[in-house]
Amino acid sequence: MLKRIVKSYDYTLIAVILVLSIFGLVMVYSSSMVTAVARWDLPSDYFYNKQIRHLIIGLVLFTIMAIIPYPLYKSNKVLVPLVFGSIVGLFALQFFGHTAGNAESWFKLGALGSLQPSEFVKLGVIIYLSAVYSKKQQYINVFNKGVIPPLFYLLIVCGLIVLQPDIGTAMIIFLVACTIIICSGMNWKSFAKLLSILLGTILVAIPVIILNKDKIFTEKRLERFTGFLDPFSTEKYEGYQLVNSYVAIGNGGLTGVGFGQSTQKYGYLPEPHTDFIMAVISEELGLIGVAFVIICLGTIVLKGIRIALKSNDPFGSMLAAGISSMIGIQSMINLGGITGLIPITGVTLPFISYGGSSMIQLFLSVGLLVNVSMKTRYDAAYKKGQANPEQNAEISG
Repeated sequence: MLKRIVKSYDYTLIAVILVLSIFGLVMVYSSSMVTAVARWDLPSDYFYNKQIRHLIIGLVLFTIMAIIPYPLYKSNKVLVPLVFGSIVGLFALQFFGHTAGNAESWFKLGALGSLQPSEFVKLGVIIYLSAVYSKKQQYINVFNKGVIPPLFYLLIVCGLIVLQPDIGTAMIIFLVACTIIICSGMNWKSFAKLLSILLGTILVAIPVIILNKDKIFTEKRLERFTGFLDPFSTEKYEGYQLVNSYVAIGNGGLTGVGFGQSTQKYGYLPEPHTDFIMAVISEELGLIGVAFVIICLGTIVLKGIRIALKSNDPFGSMLAAGISSMIGIQSMINLGGITGLIPITGVTLPFISYGGSSMIQLFLSVGLLVNVSMKTRYDAAYKKGQANPEQNAEISG
């Protein structure tokens, strides 16, 4: 049995995750060395060394999540602490949070660094919605009983994240939740009712937004929305980040100027190792480097979708759909921001950008994805083996 389980892991998926993460680690070093020294008066390898620690912690948690049977996370013993812990954590930010990048999204943990609760809420929402909707399959189209109750949790966490304000993360969580809802099995009549409620919620939220407009729509945040429309007309102000991102992308061409040779990371790109790390990759490694990252991310997302389609377990299927959509949506928002297709939101690039909370949460998520994949492949091989005793004997060794 153990041998069959080991054979059932998708080692191609695992390899892509590891290769992409190691590549990201190298690019964090290249993109952050100047910022660390010139902006923060730190050693050139400061962010690189911290990212190594994040990566090691992430790999340990990845292994644990890939081994522990994922159906355990469907238990109320997991879901109840998850729900209350995430709400309390986000609420506590309003009183004890540390402000950075115009958002009060972090807890300062002294020598341990900082913790961003909203990153872990992404995975929490995926687990919670997948678990609850999988339990409600028998009455998934009974609107008041099967559809609505789980959405109160989604509404609360998105509202608390918007108040930080972190509209980018709230947007990702909302879109991922929409993906899980679409995959839950409810009919179009229920979807139409949900859309009506969504419109009503927006109308109700408008007065709240107006009352908190000075906090939510900060000058810096409004600049991000207006700067992408015509960045060159305000290249010294609102369009500064985007114009320099364009310069970096243009400098790179097909093959790039060479690893470590970016000029835009010398103070021109404000966040070269986080939000705009892909601009540095484009400049140093060119279109080839960009294509490599996109192909790796696309492979993870497509494999996640395939796992969701093949899984016979509604919980596993929705988990895989939620995790793969989270990675895909976050990647598109980041890439859309640095190329001027959408406003800059401050969303990082999965597995590539610097960030402890983001990296650890991603490894927890893909560990869970690998777990679902293993169970799906194991069940398929076992059933096939039952239908063909000779092959079953071969699989068992």
